Amino acid sequence: MVPNRILPDTCAWIDFFKGNQTPLAASLEQSLVQREVVTCGVVLCELLQGVKKPGEELLMLNALQALPHLEMTRELWGAAGRLSATLRKNGQTLPLSDIIIATLAMGHACSVLTVDHHFTAISGLVLVKV
Repeated sequence: MVPNRILPDTCAWIDFFKGNQTPLAASLEQSLVQREVVTCGVVLCELLQGVKKPGEELLMLNALQALPHLEMTRELWGAAGRLSATLRKNGQTLPLSDIIIATLAMGHACSVLTVDHHFTAISGLVLVKV
């Protein structure tokens, strides 16, 4: 079963906010229209660190504030640590932000919208095909 809630990775939001006509941005737009999109703190943090122009921050905050927000629990932090350890044992080191996104998605029965190929290394994570 494919989850009907989507947790977009930061790269999807960047394409969307920049108005890039990519399959990733189009998929995010369609998911927003269908009210399937959720967000999380690490995505918000990554987006805000990239703000370059006045007004971008307010636009992002308003857009993300309208969406359900996923939070890490003690159990999910433990799952994130175990996931990272397993990947490292297999010779793969992913950024902590991506470990958190994957853990939140799996813990909240969401799929991840991304074009970052390293997410494919995570067993059990459902990715949106674009």
